Amino acid sequence: MDSSQYAELFLTESREHVSAMNHALLALERAGDGADVSGSDSVSAIFRAVHTVKGMSATMGYTAVAELSHELESALDRVRRGTLGVNAQLMDLLFRSADVLEAAIEDAVQGRDAPPEVAAIVAALRRLDAATAATAADARPSGVMGFADDVVAPVATWSAELPAGEGIAYRVRLHPDTALRGVRAYLAVEAVKRAGEVVGVSPSLETLQAEQFGNDFAVRVRTDDPAAAFDALRRAGDVAEVVQVHEEASGDALDPMLSTAELPVPARAQQHVRIDLRRLDALMNLIGELVITRGRLTQLAAASQDRALGEAVAQASRLVGDLQDEIMQSRMVPVGQVFDRFPRLVRDVARSLGKQVRFDVRGKDIELDRSMLDEIGDPVMHLLRNALDHGIETPERRTAAGKQPEGRLTLDTLRDRSAVVIRVEDDGRGIDRDRVIRKARERGLIEPGRTELTDDEVVRLITQAGFSTADQVTDISGRGVGMDVVVARLRALGGSVDVRSVPGGGTSVTMRLPLTLAIQRALIARIGDEVYALPLTHVTETVELSADALQTVKGREVLVLRDDVLPLLRLRDLVGLPRATQAEPEQVVVLETAERRAALIVDDLTTQQEIVVKQYDAVRGGLNLFGGATILGDGAPALILDVSSLL
Repeated sequence: MDSSQYAELFLTESREHVSAMNHALLALERAGDGADVSGSDSVSAIFRAVHTVKGMSATMGYTAVAELSHELESALDRVRRGTLGVNAQLMDLLFRSADVLEAAIEDAVQGRDAPPEVAAIVAALRRLDAATAATAADARPSGVMGFADDVVAPVATWSAELPAGEGIAYRVRLHPDTALRGVRAYLAVEAVKRAGEVVGVSPSLETLQAEQFGNDFAVRVRTDDPAAAFDALRRAGDVAEVVQVHEEASGDALDPMLSTAELPVPARAQQHVRIDLRRLDALMNLIGELVITRGRLTQLAAASQDRALGEAVAQASRLVGDLQDEIMQSRMVPVGQVFDRFPRLVRDVARSLGKQVRFDVRGKDIELDRSMLDEIGDPVMHLLRNALDHGIETPERRTAAGKQPEGRLTLDTLRDRSAVVIRVEDDGRGIDRDRVIRKARERGLIEPGRTELTDDEVVRLITQAGFSTADQVTDISGRGVGMDVVVARLRALGGSVDVRSVPGGGTSVTMRLPLTLAIQRALIARIGDEVYALPLTHVTETVELSADALQTVKGREVLVLRDDVLPLLRLRDLVGLPRATQAEPEQVVVLETAERRAALIVDDLTTQQEIVVKQYDAVRGGLNLFGGATILGDGAPALILDVSSLL
């Protein structure tokens, strides 16, 4: 059997281990130079991650990955035993090792040669080994077979029969919640081949691959090193228990020496399965079409006056709604799955700039649609890099300004009604208005003669494509790619961006996003014979327009709503239709994005409904008002207004 068919599983799990390794390395670095970390949780977490990758890669035949992780494991073992001290040089080597290990994993799965950096890192780790060999001693007590974090106490009942033949027989039990049990069993059999010759498997290898077995199986190995065979099986992954069978005794006796490695952990029922994202996308597309059809059926049933048909359609509508909710929930994932890579990014960028930064990530458990989360990663990365380069000062400048030498950078996520708010905030120098205006004048972005700009106008300048205040191009900034990318991507996602800055006090960038890209609840508005959809994420209230609420301030129409004065927009003006002449009352929709509000006048508000967002290819030179299109229940198309472009 070709183990390469399990490459995707190996890649997924290895990425998780490398991510865990990076987080533990950051925690280890924060402990400081010279600290006694020999027994720390961080060192143990790094060791376990590397050890697991080593075992899996050796099983898969990825030699370069196995060699690198073996040398890395050796270095970590000396740190764990206290014979190798942690300092800045070692931390740099460990971080670099993690990067090269990740690259080697990707190349191995793709069938490419190992990156050239692997040999250099292996050599550096071996030199480290040679330098500490004189003082390093093996502190591991005899009889203990290493880590045993994923084994449980022996269970008396076994379902698999022992395979007949010569050699030593082992019983192997997988964890009850193991995903892809057939894969795990196969990998365990492949792993034990490193310690000897496999002469029998029960049930058969074909039965294991088909997952037509319980949680245990038996394997017979011809080997000169029973302990190595036992260890190879136990470290194969998702193995709960391994028993070496003494057949001359009771047939199922447990080797007393090997049992010392077994520790009890609670068994759990299986709660999760892996599924290809393309299947979830296909389900989402199908439920979207079903929602459109539901709207059409609802309209036809209402027009038919058939009570039985109406009841059947109402029941079907409820079922479609329940199905939609379940599919939507299955696509929701914590933002931490993407945001977990940012602490390492911040650490590396801050070190390259010579800055001290404390980075906090909050709200990692908040969930977003998988497709939305994939799209938001790059904008957040741009904001973090901008904050590090343009916002947070060097320790010397912060001290001179009366601040702590260590800057604060926060990535915060929270739920707000039917939206998710992501905020990147720093305590740096803030936006330099004079510098922005000077650069804008140099590029001809400000009309000659203008001397005063509002805060919003300054923000719009820095979101211009290609705009940068940097004097020279570096690896981090200077090419004018950053805020314009953020704004463009957020608008394409139906979201909005709000920037607030205090000179000398820092900058806050707030992004507001719908929970999903696929289906949204919208308010359907009409002007003349045309209909438009307004995402409810940005609608705060609707009121009927009264003449006494309309006023003019500095030549612009405004709406006085209770104690608020709101800028007034007319949808007819925006799309180029003449003002209405009929005496029918007009409706006002109060829109809000970030901290901006405005009143939009439409002819009529017809209904609220869930809409399926479709790709929208705008006509070249057309209006930049729309973020997508949808099909209504009567089959008519409608454009979805991009509220962030209006405010």
